Amino acid sequence: MSIATAPDAATLRAFAEQSGAWPFAEARKIVARLQRRPAREVVFETGYGPSGLPHIGTFGEVARTTMVRHAFRVLTEDKVKTRLIAFSDDLDGLRRIPDNVPNKELLEPHLGKPLTRVPDPFGTHASFGEHNNARLRTFLDTFGFDYEFMSSTACYMSGQFDAALLVVLERFDAVMGIMLPSLREERAQTYSPFLPICARTGIVLQVPIVARDQARGVIVYDDPQTGERVTTPVTGGRCKLQWKPDWAMRWLALGVDYEMAGKDLIDSVKLSGEICRALDATPPEGFNYELFLDEKGQKISKSKGNGLTIDEWLRYASPQSLSLFMYREPKAAKRLHFDVIPRQVDEYQQCLDGYERQDMKQRLSNPAWHIHGGNPPRVDMPVSFAMLLSLVTASNAADAETLWGFIGRYRPGVTCQSHPELERLVGYAINYYRDFVLPAKTFREPEAAARGALADLRDALSQLPTDATPEAIQDVVYDIGRREPFLDRSGKIKTKDGRPGVSLDWFNMLYQVLLGMEKGPRFGSFVGIYGIANTIAMIDGALARSIAAHATDR
Repeated sequence: MSIATAPDAATLRAFAEQSGAWPFAEARKIVARLQRRPAREVVFETGYGPSGLPHIGTFGEVARTTMVRHAFRVLTEDKVKTRLIAFSDDLDGLRRIPDNVPNKELLEPHLGKPLTRVPDPFGTHASFGEHNNARLRTFLDTFGFDYEFMSSTACYMSGQFDAALLVVLERFDAVMGIMLPSLREERAQTYSPFLPICARTGIVLQVPIVARDQARGVIVYDDPQTGERVTTPVTGGRCKLQWKPDWAMRWLALGVDYEMAGKDLIDSVKLSGEICRALDATPPEGFNYELFLDEKGQKISKSKGNGLTIDEWLRYASPQSLSLFMYREPKAAKRLHFDVIPRQVDEYQQCLDGYERQDMKQRLSNPAWHIHGGNPPRVDMPVSFAMLLSLVTASNAADAETLWGFIGRYRPGVTCQSHPELERLVGYAINYYRDFVLPAKTFREPEAAARGALADLRDALSQLPTDATPEAIQDVVYDIGRREPFLDRSGKIKTKDGRPGVSLDWFNMLYQVLLGMEKGPRFGSFVGIYGIANTIAMIDGALARSIAAHATDR
C-alpha cells in the first residue's frame, strides 16, 4: 500500500489490531471490556487534585488518556461514542498550605475546608479550588484537548452523586471490610468512608460515625469541638467520601470505563476497585504509569512546586515536544527538568520527518501519529533546535534578527514568513539560552594536545572556500581529530572509507572549549551556518584565552 494513500477505516483498524504501540495495547483492553459488557458509550476519566497548581504530570495523564481514546476510536472505527472527563476533586479539604502560592496567611484560617470554600490567594477567582481549576482548563484548552470538565463540588452539591452515595451507605459494612485491613490500628478506630462537612465551621471532618440510617439516608456523628450529636444527610453535598471510596463511587456514578494512575497509586487502585465491585459496579480498565522526577530524582509535587511547570516548558519548547515526552516510555521513571527539553524538540521533528517515509505499520508506532490524532502535519524545519542553541551561544545573540542572518545565509529563501514554525523555534532557543545556557556558560581550558589540534583546525579551515559545504567542513574536522588523544583506539567507530575513527572526546572538546557547552550538533553543519570566518575568530579567541590563562598561572 502506498504511504501516500489514506487507508479506509477497516484497513486502518486491521493495522491497529496488530500494532505494538502502547496506546493500542491499552485500547484493546477496552475493546475486550465492551465485548464482555456491551455499551453505546465509553467513558474515559482523568483526575486532578487542585490542592496545588497543575503541573506537567497532570497534563501527561490527559495527553496519554487522549492517545488511548483515539486508538480505541480507530479500533472500533469510531462506531462507539466516547467521552473524556477531566475530574477535579475540589471538595477535598485543604490539608496543608502549598509552598508555591502567595498570601499564605490568607489560607491559614481555612485549613480543613473544601478547596472551593478557601479564598484564592492569587485574588483572581472566588476560591483557591476554582483558581486551580481555571489554570488546568486553560492549559488543556491550549493543547486542544477534547474533554468535559467536572467539579467534585458541583457533582456533590447538585445531587448528581446522590444515588451512588446512597449505595455506599447501603454497602457501608462491605466498604469498611475492604478499607479497615489497609489502615493502621489507630486510624482504623475512627475511620469512616463518609466525611461530614460541618454546617457550623465548614470544615471537612474526619470523625467516627456513631450511627447511620439507611432508610433516611443519614449518618450521625459527634461534633469534635462541641460534643453535640449531629445528624446529617449523606446527599446534597452535606458529606463527601474518603478518597478511595470516593474514587470507586465516582466510577459507579459516572460509568467510567478507563482511567490510568501513577505507580504510587497501585494499592489505591486495587482498593478502589474492590469497593467498586462491592457497589455492584465494574472497575475501569487502566494502567499505572511511572512517576516524573525532578533534577534531584525526587517525585514532582503540586504542593512543593518542584520540577517543571506547564508555563515553563512552553516558554522553551513547543506543546508537541511535551506530548512526545509524555508518549515515550510511560512505564519508565523520567527526569522532568529543563535539560530534557532540547532533545525532545529535535526528536519530535525527527518523528515528523520520518513519518513521510514510513509504511502504515511503522506510522502507527510513530509517536507523531499519536500526538496528532493520526494526522501529523508536514513541517519543513531546516535547522535543528540544538543547532540554534549553538548559534545563539557562539554569537551571544540577544535577538532573533541575528539568528535569521545565519539561517538566511545557510538556506537562502528561508525566512520567518516562509517558515513560521522555525520562527517559533528561534524564539524558544533565545529564551533557553538566556535562562539556562548563559548563566551556566563556562569554557573548558584546553590541554596542550587540544591547543595544538585547535590551531591546526584553524589553519585547515582557513584553506577552505567560504562557501564550503558542511560535508567538506566535517571531513576537515575529522582529519584534524585523527590524532592522539582523540583517535579512536577501540575499533568501535567505523568510517565509510575505512580510515581510523575519531572519539566523541574530540567533538565534546570543541564545544566545551569554543562555546562553553557540553555537547552540540554536527560540527561541520554548525560551521556551515555560523560561517568559516566566524569560526576561525572563535578559535582564535579560545587560544588567546588559553595563552592569557597560562601567563597568569606563571
